[in-house]
Amino acid sequence: MNNKIIAVLLASVAFATAAAATEDPIRIGVPVGLSGANSVVAPSVVQAAELAVEEINAKGGVLGRQLELEIADDASGAAGAQKAFDALVFQKEVNVVISMETSAARNAGLPIISKGDVPYIYTSFYEGKSCNSNLFVNAWVPEQQVPPLVDNFIGKQGAKKFFLIGSDYAFGRGMLTFARDYITKAGAEVVGEDYLPMDGSDWTAIISKVKSSGADAIITSTAGGAPNVTLTKQLRSAGVTMPYGNLAVDEGTAKSMGAEAKDIYLSASYVTGIDSAENKAFLAAMEKKFGAELRTPNDLSVPQYEAIYLYKAAVEKAGSTETADVLAALPGVSYKGPRGEISMSKQHHAPLTMYLGQVREDGSVNVVDSFKDVDPGEQCPNL
Repeated sequence: MNNKIIAVLLASVAFATAAAATEDPIRIGVPVGLSGANSVVAPSVVQAAELAVEEINAKGGVLGRQLELEIADDASGAAGAQKAFDALVFQKEVNVVISMETSAARNAGLPIISKGDVPYIYTSFYEGKSCNSNLFVNAWVPEQQVPPLVDNFIGKQGAKKFFLIGSDYAFGRGMLTFARDYITKAGAEVVGEDYLPMDGSDWTAIISKVKSSGADAIITSTAGGAPNVTLTKQLRSAGVTMPYGNLAVDEGTAKSMGAEAKDIYLSASYVTGIDSAENKAFLAAMEKKFGAELRTPNDLSVPQYEAIYLYKAAVEKAGSTETADVLAALPGVSYKGPRGEISMSKQHHAPLTMYLGQVREDGSVNVVDSFKDVDPGEQCPNL
């Protein structure tokens, strides 16, 4: 075989290899709490991711490649997250991690993200100031979420004495530390503060303290999902009726509680009642795809849907799935979805329109007030 034929054959092999590589799917890792505290809300997050991927693939994918989800259970905690991130990054070799997780899971996964050098879009509201060159956040932080609720309780409901209740981990303590400082600066008083472990379910002793404290308002910050349910049920059973603001409840979890969730106040970047063409189209698409199996879209699942579109925009802007290229592109892209236009342009965080809502008896949310493009404040100034 002469050299010319060999060269032609080698060129053909190289072309075929390149074409095959181009056709490989872009793998999106989704570590999420299918078990543990987040198991109440995780199915809605997975559904939102599935819809985004289906829609994008139906229109030709990204750079001519289809998207593929790799779902892993992080068990809502640190130990499970280490296993899930390790499997996704080093065994499945995902191109990106996009996930709603507890803060404990996020903190455990970040060293693996850094070691594997993949982009990570975190889609859960959280206590703020988690900074990593590979990490972007499209959900709210305390500076965006707490003021609307506290201002309403003090200014419109006359609250002067607050009792704070949380899950004993980064999110619970971080949120209530911010809330305590904000309440004090606003001229009110925190008369009590207490915590249970993330998997704790017996709030009896803490509720007794609430009732004897003289508090006229409660603010809670628990691990999203199951702890919200157990705490609310026990507060109602104990006859606690004072204004109740929950910093961690989402609309889907509220609906799962039934009538016991009535009158909870929440501050969120998403409620199903947002009156926009994008939100109506999203809700219709979710209903069409999942029918009777649909879990209520909420402030934890909708950011997951939007984050996949933000990743798509970054890859297309970069013309590449290489980590450095995608990370450089992410602050400069935006996506107009169910929550409006989202851009992770402020120190890897996103300005967001926030809604102060009150839960109705059927679990739906009545919007009391809205606040457009609330700044996340100083989160990661060194990035």
